[in-house]
Amino acid sequence: MVKEGEVRIPSGCAISGILNRKGKRFSGETIINSIELMHDRSNGLGGGFAGYGIYPEFADLYALHLFYDDMSAKAKVDEFIELHFEIEKAEVIPTRKSKEIPSSPLIWRYFVYPRKKRLDKSGLDEQEYVAQFVFKINEGFKGAYVFSSGKNMGAFKGVGFPEDIGRFFKLETYNAYLWTSHGRFPTNTPGWWGGAHPFTLLNWSVVHNGEISSYDANRRFVEMFGYKCTLMTDTEVITYLFDLLVRKHGMSLAEAVNVVAAPFWREIELLDDEEKKKFEAIRGVYGSALVNGPFSVILGFEGGMLALNDRIKLRSLVAAEKDEMLYVASEEAAIRIVCENPDRVWAPRGGEPILGLVEDNQ
Repeated sequence: MVKEGEVRIPSGCAISGILNRKGKRFSGETIINSIELMHDRSNGLGGGFAGYGIYPEFADLYALHLFYDDMSAKAKVDEFIELHFEIEKAEVIPTRKSKEIPSSPLIWRYFVYPRKKRLDKSGLDEQEYVAQFVFKINEGFKGAYVFSSGKNMGAFKGVGFPEDIGRFFKLETYNAYLWTSHGRFPTNTPGWWGGAHPFTLLNWSVVHNGEISSYDANRRFVEMFGYKCTLMTDTEVITYLFDLLVRKHGMSLAEAVNVVAAPFWREIELLDDEEKKKFEAIRGVYGSALVNGPFSVILGFEGGMLALNDRIKLRSLVAAEKDEMLYVASEEAAIRIVCENPDRVWAPRGGEPILGLVEDNQ
């Protein structure tokens, strides 16, 4: 296996996403097969998945997925969780023994809802209450990391090739209407369980191929609004940017894309007066939220997925459709391995979003 630092492959990493627009759920085996075809884009230092619709029996509860270094860390966090939430169920996340994944942290999940008195006393709305709880754990509790915190969704990730991580977590036993996945080839940040993709907050999840050269500006911007970047990778900040712009600032996804992948100034100059003023205002107010560098990302959310690459398309991204299915991936072959004859295949232009919505959200 290639060791971190021995070889640098700037275009490494693989992403894939599959959405059923009618909300029909399908097995995680499908997304494992898609990401496995791009095995050579990874180096075994990170793989992960997000599935939406996987917990229908707990659909109204927050599903907290946590890594623990040891039982001592878990005991401290358990006490903190019980202080802030009513716990409907707590259990080890099922895994299978695997020679490809010889060791792992303790991996638990909790189905919870906020304690009403604590929530009322906080003065926060429910989502912000949960988000601030996640930041407090990840920043303040040594040896513990919340890596998923949404409703009726969950992330599954770790150190290993993505197909091995998927089988380690028994994803073939879960059904979702949306799956996203990532195979990691870390270049500038460490390979560790908390640093694998996806990165999540509430019902947002992000998988990313590339490097965010604007990371420090982006990080400082979101931290002004109470976010904490603690997981030692640039991708984390993309999740928080979308949460800030859509959940806190009330933007549509299309408006948020205009912030993170705004047109170049030379392009803005060619727009009509109304559009020119709009984008000048966006660049003026949200300049520090503009994401620079080579990237392709898939953003998962409760109602669908959004795929986007950088404005000059330095990272590959391909899309396809078949009936009610929408596919996006780093390579066309990763789509055709699970959809042999798509109705349409295309490559979006740089900065052009691909948006797929479940019918109830259209």
